[in-house]
Amino acid sequence: MRSNNPVLNRLDEAGRVEARVLGSRDVEPMTVDDVVVRTVGLLLVTGVAAAVSWAVIPDAVWLGAALAGSALASIALVLVISLRGITNPVPIVGYAILQGLLLGVASRTFEQVYPGIVVQAVAGTFGVFLGMAALYRARVIRATPRLARLVIGTLLGIAVLSVVNLVSYLISGRPGLAGYSVSGEVGWVPYAISVVAIIAGAFSFILDFDLVERSVRDGRARRCAWLSAFGLLTGLVFLYWQLLRLLSYLRR
Repeated sequence: MRSNNPVLNRLDEAGRVEARVLGSRDVEPMTVDDVVVRTVGLLLVTGVAAAVSWAVIPDAVWLGAALAGSALASIALVLVISLRGITNPVPIVGYAILQGLLLGVASRTFEQVYPGIVVQAVAGTFGVFLGMAALYRARVIRATPRLARLVIGTLLGIAVLSVVNLVSYLISGRPGLAGYSVSGEVGWVPYAISVVAIIAGAFSFILDFDLVERSVRDGRARRCAWLSAFGLLTGLVFLYWQLLRLLSYLRR
């Protein structure tokens, strides 16, 4: 079964590449603790970068264009790391820093309009993550092929729609199917997209937990833990963005 997260789908290939590079030498296998430590580390890097950008980067007329450009750069970096199965921590940490800078400035903007919304979004993100982890550990929800197909299809559709919508917004200045302004009324379509994205993002963790668990059991190389942590970070960032936008819709 393949995960909905294309980053984690590269674990097998990355493990084979690692084995070929090291030749006959033993490859130290990854563990769940390796994934946890690296995921926490990446989250700390993202958090520190977000705090710095929140406090240092000033508001400016070019800020909207800079945020849109950073978002596209983040998408490009995700694609490069995932498609090439990169396990080098340097570009992965670079992604965490870039996302932190983007999250910090955008979150400050939302917080200025809706006090308390950032804390709510952060709490909601980790609440969903821990809740899905508990459900997976208790085997209440299993990573079945049917669930994988449903989540993969949903998230791929949302990803394509988001990229097309963002490019259209940069060219025409019209928000399209998503509301990019912090305030102002929104129709039912942005609500629906956010709700579907949050549900799909939550269930994606089930598939990711399963793939990481099986990769550990199969003895994949320890460097693959970086790729696993990167995949989980992208899932958490995606969920935070969706919750932040939905909460802003509800408070308008």
